Order: sequence, then structure tokens, then C-alpha cells
Amino acid sequence: MASPEAHIEIARLFAERQEEDVPLAIARRNWEEEAGKLPLPEGAQFKPVIAGGVPSEWMDMPGSDPRRVFLFLHGGGYNAGSPKTHRKLAALLAQATGTRVLMPDYRLAPEHPFPAAVKDALLTFGWLLSEGFKPSDIIVGGDSAGGGLALSMLLALREAGAEMPRAAVLLAPWTDLTVSSLSYERLRENDPIIVPERLRRAGTWYAGRRDPRDPMASPMFADLAGLPPMLIHAGGNEVMLDDSAVFAERAQAAGCDVTFKIWPELWHVFHHAAPDVPEASEAIAEIGAYVRRAYDRP
Repeated sequence: MASPEAHIEIARLFAERQEEDVPLAIARRNWEEEAGKLPLPEGAQFKPVIAGGVPSEWMDMPGSDPRRVFLFLHGGGYNAGSPKTHRKLAALLAQATGTRVLMPDYRLAPEHPFPAAVKDALLTFGWLLSEGFKPSDIIVGGDSAGGGLALSMLLALREAGAEMPRAAVLLAPWTDLTVSSLSYERLRENDPIIVPERLRRAGTWYAGRRDPRDPMASPMFADLAGLPPMLIHAGGNEVMLDDSAVFAERAQAAGCDVTFKIWPELWHVFHHAAPDVPEASEAIAEIGAYVRRAYDRP
């Protein structure tokens, strides 16, 4: 069993940052290579698929219900990450929730700034509907930037008057591209991974020519009424804590059904450390229970 410290070191490689002297293409490749070394749970099966024109990947585990889908959007600061970097997490989520997990390889900034990723997420969701799934068959979620992207997709669906997915699962979602919440300074010395200045640069890349406070890119500033039930997790030591905590407060004030939990002394998207870190395994199990209860609701 690896120690929490070992997983923090791994997380440094996977964090939403690149060293100034490392070209982005190389940082992306390095992350995929490192993630490829992680063992998958026994029985995990993944296969590529083109979902509405978006290269994507299915992840199945023994017992995955073919009628239930977890549309999971990977993190990586909107400029890195892929289904390859998140295969292990996808397998753990499929195992815990009993769903098939679909991960789109959405377009990345700075080559493809906002709203390219939102369009790709919507295309993937639309493809699921064309394949015969109903919105109530689908859970939507993501980690970090992927959590923010999931919320952007939900806001776009609401604006279009579309039926919402059954629920959302958001792991430390990045909801404010301006990186202006108080926790960025309050927890700067506690966070072993995220550097606010580099995250702010990533937000500039993603926003492109748009205002980073655009509610569709930064859901923190959106009208949040009408969104589906959601589970939000955050680590107690991460500078991005308020992106989850303040967002959860605003969503609840808007009438949303929000279950929010802070995991004390843990880091950004610590879920990747399951099963070695007990709290990560506990968090994955909690997600599984939440999703299964969501499907039990009429």
C-alpha cells in the first residue's frame, strides 16, 4: 500500500500545472505515460468509441449495468488530460456505481479555447440520447476542470430547455476561471499540488477572448436554478476549496439539491489515490452509494 505522501508526489505529476520550461505537448504526453503505469482494477475493460464525432472511451467493470451511463469529464486545467490519464479513476467509479463510464476526449486549450470543450460535452451527451439512453439513465460528472465543464454542460442544457440528467457528481470542480476565491491565499501553504498563478494562466488559456467571468465558463457566476441533484467533494487542504464550498452554497440558495462534503487534510482530487489511501476508497464508495440511491429515485 502506497503512503499518502507517495500519492501526493504522483499527484504533482498529474496536477493542473506545467513547469514553465516544459512544452505543453510534452507535459500532456508525460502525464499519459505516468498514468499508463497505474494498474487498473481486475476486470476493467476499456474501448474507444466516436461519440457524436468526439473521440471517447468506454470503461466497463464486471457488473456494469449497460442501461446506466456515467458521463465523466476528465480534469487537467482544460489544457491537459484525456481518457488515458483517468482510466483508473473511471474504472473505480464504474465499479462503485455499477454504471458504464463514458469519457470524451474533448478539445483542449489553448489550441481550442472556450466554448469548444462545452460543445464536445454536449455532442457526447446528444450521442448518448441518439443511442437510446434517456436523460434519467445518465449521471454527469467530472473532476476539477472536468467538474466545471460538467456544470457548463448542464447550464447549456437548461438554457435549451432540455431534460436534465439524473444527477451530477463533481470532484473538486473548478468553477471560477478568475481564481479569485479567498481559499487560494488562505490555503496556499497547505496545498501540496496546486499553484494559483499557474491555475490562473490555465484559466486565461481556456477563456481565450471571452470574459473569464462568463457564467457558462465559470459556473460560480451563473444562475444555478434548475440544475439536477449533485454530490460535491473537495479536499480540506486544497486552494481550490472555495470553488466547491462557495459554489455549493450558491447552488443550495438557488434551490438545488446539493450534498457537499469536505475531506479534512486531503488534497485536490485525492480520489485518484484509491485504493491505497483509505479516505480515497471511502470517497469512491460514497460516490457509489450516492449514484445508486439516485437511480432508485423515481
